Formats: sequence, structure tokens, C-alpha cells
Amino acid sequence: MKLSYLFASLFMLVLTAQNALGQANYKSEIKELQIQALNDTTFTLQTLSADSKTIPYNGVLPIRVNGELQQATLTNGKTQIVTAERPDLLQVSVNLESHTLARIYRIGEDRSVSEFPLWLSILPPLLAILLALIFREVLLALFAGIWAGSFVIYGLSFKSIFTGLLAIADTYLVKSLTDSDHVSVILFSMLIGGMVAIISKNGGMAGVVNILSRYAKSARSSQLVTWALGIAIFFDDYANTLIVGNTMRPVTDKHLVSREKLAYIVDSTAAPVAAIAFVTTWIGAELGYIKDAALSLGINEGAYSLFFHSLEYAYYPVLTLLFMLMLILMRRDFGPMHRAETRAMETGEVSATKLSGAGEEKQRMEMAEFEPIDENRTRSINALLPVAVVILGTIIGLLYTGYSADTWADDSVGFFRKLSITIGDANSYIALIWASLSGVLVAIALTLGQRIMSLYETMESLTTGFKTMLPAILILVLAWSLAEVTKELYTAEYLTSLFSGNISPQFLPEITFFLAAIIAFSTGSSWGTMAILYPLMMPAAWYVCQQQGMSLDETMPIIYNVISVVLAGAVFGDHCSPISDTTILSSLASGCNHIDHVKTQLPYAVTVALVANLVCTNLSSWGVHWLLVYVIGAVILWGIIKFFAKPYKLQEAVS
Repeated sequence: MKLSYLFASLFMLVLTAQNALGQANYKSEIKELQIQALNDTTFTLQTLSADSKTIPYNGVLPIRVNGELQQATLTNGKTQIVTAERPDLLQVSVNLESHTLARIYRIGEDRSVSEFPLWLSILPPLLAILLALIFREVLLALFAGIWAGSFVIYGLSFKSIFTGLLAIADTYLVKSLTDSDHVSVILFSMLIGGMVAIISKNGGMAGVVNILSRYAKSARSSQLVTWALGIAIFFDDYANTLIVGNTMRPVTDKHLVSREKLAYIVDSTAAPVAAIAFVTTWIGAELGYIKDAALSLGINEGAYSLFFHSLEYAYYPVLTLLFMLMLILMRRDFGPMHRAETRAMETGEVSATKLSGAGEEKQRMEMAEFEPIDENRTRSINALLPVAVVILGTIIGLLYTGYSADTWADDSVGFFRKLSITIGDANSYIALIWASLSGVLVAIALTLGQRIMSLYETMESLTTGFKTMLPAILILVLAWSLAEVTKELYTAEYLTSLFSGNISPQFLPEITFFLAAIIAFSTGSSWGTMAILYPLMMPAAWYVCQQQGMSLDETMPIIYNVISVVLAGAVFGDHCSPISDTTILSSLASGCNHIDHVKTQLPYAVTVALVANLVCTNLSSWGVHWLLVYVIGAVILWGIIKFFAKPYKLQEAVS
């Protein structure tokens, strides 16, 4: 199944669901908006009817301007809206009773105002995704997407072709590299890469492989070990992918497991586990969004309680882990993954990337740089201790940066809730940097202390590890730049605004899941998707339920379900998107071609998503007990594997 076909299908789903959501208490007779500029930062908003006649509407109307909510007071259908700085693009959206209005206006140098074609906001990510699939070159695809977006932003003119090209470097790349969180990810990735290079060269990684080989005696058992490690490192998805991928790659290579299968296991354990565990780097953002939306609706239940109850409906993350386990235990695969596994077993080529000539020689030289300098001194402690320092250091760093005396002094709060609050308030990026730096220092100390390598050789290994991360870092920076472009074009707001109208409350979770998936797929950010949809979909679900006359006991299961599917849909869209940073890191850590990883993971992600959403979410929305729903979902996935996946005889590598 082509990724472009998936996107087209999901996009058509959005279009057919137009006029699907609505919120109460807003005037349904408003049909259009019109903006006039007064000065650099003040604009007049005028409401119009379908025939463009001014409606003398008086009252307060919640209006979102460039992402910020304002309570605008309209007098005779007009109000003034103020922005913090003079914008080139002005996005205005209003949630009405029967539909949602969203418009983007271009502000000219002469203060002229023209309406911006909304559909162009989807062009940059769509172009990047399609080019990545067609040419299998991610850097070029991302660059083209950013260029297309900057061309739109800078005026859709002949001049903007060149100004947009220059803006890629002086605006979007600079923004990506000056964001402190982005720099933290780059530093963490480089330090992990440097540590892996050192523990590979000093024989530590070979020692770990020897230990794991006792448990990973076959292709199936090596995949099981990888799956278990992915669940064990649950506190952060970045740390999960880099540590598990780099640690298990030599083991799975030995047993002829394809790099595509390794990347799938690494990627599809990292985010789902981090999304549903109680103590993760995700929990703070999730609770923050849930809390704000709950307070605005007057829901007395706490954010943590809402999150806890929503786990009953976390079908996609949980079923993804079960589906992966069933594939491994049943020794079956289907689609591109089956072809990848067959290729690895029959030809010994664990990677689909075929090099020849200079490329093959370069790869051989790079691999030689990670071979132990002394094959007779392969001690696992040289790798296990630095990795343990990274894991424990991350946990300690999270606790240190998130610690609050008031939280831990509150006797009314249980231990695990205190722990979750602390982790949620922590600075995960700082914790990861501290932990990875500590891991590098421990690896250097062990290497020098045992006189395995000289100081010069150790530093050379460290810089070699840094260099191996450069391709992935380039992709990450371009992906972040594209995300900045989609942010300026309000791509997510455009997709969201397509949903308007009335719908049965029981179908809201299903619609929310696909909306979250489309936004995450288009932007490559599950966190950004949560930030957009929690404030939108929780109130939407609440108001629709109230309009239907549902009681609180009938409404809250819908709210729990919506909370869950925002997160689940975001993770699913992130899994399918070739511009997602976690998908890129999974490819990197597993040594897999990025597009090969996306293509082989896609059918599996779509399979689980369809079962989780069309079957499980619908059943739960109509009152079926959540535990029975999980059983039904698992049985359906087992049946899909049993009757549609192909078995194969697992061969082992020749020693």
C-alpha cells in the first residue's frame, strides 16, 4: 500500500466529513468573515451573511487569531483584533454553532488585504511526502517542501521563488537550529552516537552481543528481546529508539533479521509505550493540555484522573504492542515486511540498500571503524555500564529537574501520582543531555582505565560517532524547518476547520482519531497534534453531548475516549509520516533506509489503526466494556495474521 494512497484516502475522509463538528452558544447565521487593515497590528473583522451582506450582530465571539484565542466584542457586526506584531499572514478562525470558519489573509506591504487560498497550506508537507516516496531521497523531498511553503508565504510571485529559496537558509533552518529543544535533541543524538562508537571500539558492544546471544538464539528470540527492551525503556521515546536500535542491531544482523523489521520493532514500541506509561517525558504535556480543557468546561475531575480513565480506550498503542508480539511469536509477516524478511534470510542482506563500487568500499571502511580494536577483550561491562548510566541518569535528571517540595509534601496525593507529576514537570531535554554526557564520560573512563585504546584513539572514535549522526541530524533539521513552514501556513488549523457541522456523539472519537492522524502525518509531530486537538476536541465532545441531552455519566466515557484517541491518532500519524523525527531516529538507530522503514511499517500501522478505530473505538463508544473490546481487537488482529500473513522458515546466520 503506497503512502500516497493512504494520505489521499485519509484526506478524502476529512473532506467527506466536512460540516461534521460544531460547538454550542455561537451564532449560526454568520457565514463569512472579512478583514480590513487599520494599521500595522490592528485589523477590523466584519461578519457577513451568505450573500455578503453585513449582519449587525452584537455580542462577544471567541475568535482565534494566529493561534491565540481572543474574546472579541462585535458591534454592528464589526470588531477590532490586535496582533502582537505586524504579520505577513493573518489566520482567523471562529467556531460557530453549525460550522467552523477559518480564513488566512495576506497582508501586503501597502497594507492591502487579500484572502489566502487555504488549500495551499497542505501543499508543502504533501509535496515532501510524495517526493520522498517517488525519489527515495528524504533530504531533497524535505528541501522541496520547505521551498514550496516559503514560496507561498512570500507572495506566490516570481520574486518569491528566490526570496523563498533564500529564506530556507536564513529563516527556517536558523529557527530550527536556534530552538533550544532542537539543539538538545541534536546534542543528545551526537553524544549517544559518540558513546556507541566508543563502546563498539573498546569491545563492550561485542560483549553485550555475546550475552544477548544466549537469549537471542534465533531470529524470533532476538526480535522478542528487542521488543522487551523497547517496553523496558519506557520513559522517553528518543532514548528508547537510540539505545534499543543501536544495542540490538548487531544481534539481529547475526540472525538475519532485516533492518526493516528491527526499525519497525524499535519505532512501534517507543512512542506507544511512552504515550501510555504513567511516568514518561510525555505525561507533563498531556496532563497540561487535558487540565486546561477540563477547567474551561468546568469538569471537576483532575487531569491525572482523566488521563488514567482514558487508558481504558488506548486501543492503538496497546494493540500495536500486541500485534507486534503476535507477528514475532507466530513467525509470520505480510506485505513489504515479508519481502524484506525473505530477502534477509535467503540472501543474507539485512538491508535493502545496495551499494557498489566506491559506496560499498566506503560502507566497509565505516563499519571497520566500529569493530573492536582487540577481539580478545570483549567485556560487556564496557557497554552495559555506560548504557545503564544513560538510563538511570535520565531518570535521575527527570526527578531532579521536576522535583517540587510542595508536591511531595502533599499527603493527599499518592506516591505514583507524585512521581508522574514530577516527571511531567521535568525538563526532559536537559535530563537527556546530562545522562548522555555522563554515559560518554563513563565509556571514555572505562576505555582509558583498561588501556584498551589511547586517549587519541578514544577521541577519534568519539568524533567518528559524531559523524555517523550527521545524515540523521540533517534530516531532523529539515523536518523541523518544514514543521515551521506548516505552522506559519496554519496547515493543522486548515485541516481542523474542515470538520464542521453536527454528528452523533458516539462517532466523535472515531472522527477525532483520523483527524489527529492526518495532522500528525502532515506535520510529523505528535506533540503538536496534541497541542492543537486537546483544546478543540474535548470542548467539542462536551458541547455535542450536552446538545444531545446526555447526562454526566453518559458524557464522561465519550470524553475519556476522545482524550485517548487524540493521543492514539497522533502516534499513528507519526508512525506513518516520513517527516516525523521519531521515525527518522528509528531508521537511524536501526541502520535502515528511511523510506524502506516507512514503507514496511505503514501496512502494519494501518492494519492496527483500522481495527483499533473502526472496531474498538466504535464498540466502546456504544457502551461495550473496554476489557471485552481489547479482547475483540486482539482476536481480530490474530485472525488477520493467521489468514493473511505468510509463514516462513526462519533460517539462522552461518557462524
